[in-house]
Amino acid sequence: MKLLFIADIVGQPGRRAVKQLVPHLRQRHGLSLVVANGENAAGGSGITVNTAQEIFAAGVDIITSGDHLWDQKEVMGLLDGERRFVRPLNYPTGTPGQGSTLFQAPGQPPVAIMNLQGRTFMAALENPFHAALAEVERLRQTTRIIFIDFHAEATSEKVAMARMLDGRVSAIVGTHTHVQTADEQIFPGGTAFLCDGGFTGPHESVIGREIEPVVRRFMTNMPQKFEVAKGGVRLQGAVVEIDEQTGRATGIERVSESLEPSF
Repeated sequence: MKLLFIADIVGQPGRRAVKQLVPHLRQRHGLSLVVANGENAAGGSGITVNTAQEIFAAGVDIITSGDHLWDQKEVMGLLDGERRFVRPLNYPTGTPGQGSTLFQAPGQPPVAIMNLQGRTFMAALENPFHAALAEVERLRQTTRIIFIDFHAEATSEKVAMARMLDGRVSAIVGTHTHVQTADEQIFPGGTAFLCDGGFTGPHESVIGREIEPVVRRFMTNMPQKFEVAKGGVRLQGAVVEIDEQTGRATGIERVSESLEPSF
């Protein structure tokens, strides 16, 4: 089976890229499942029920999130019962929402999707390593096909997580930095890894935002309004091929698809 992971969708340009490109990618790769990180989908920060529904309607099966989870109050409408929406697993017990979910396409085995958030240079949530080990063992009672979106800043934290879980999960793709890395590989135990999938949205930008306000912030250290940029829209992420019997990855390919400009 083949799974497409779409890295951080940023604002309306990112949602437009998903809408226009996902149907072609499904056909080209013969995809069984599409997972997308949507934590920046609503105006470039956070996610709402309406933006999530737009992403689902575009062909995405499961949406993951990250440190901008709480930026839109409407997110509670997703956390309170949307089984296709996943927040970082390592929030404290009692936090609304779920840290993993199961998806099963017709004629396919179930796939577990998990979301984790790192702690290095980020908010201090519960330890993602301990949380991941316990949840992976629980999920493996149901399926050997497990995909993880690890939303983290530090490269070392992402690599360490993937090395720890090698052979226990099918794939780990990192998100959060919005810069696609060129280190896709399959570890000895059969776990596919990409340190960061990049982002889906306007690349004529500073990681999705208009260039000049970000430069002014660095030059002056004064507050600026960071609007979502518009140009150079791309869909980024990775396609992972997984053996349905063993849950081991047999291939991983970076994706970086341009969206033709609309006039």
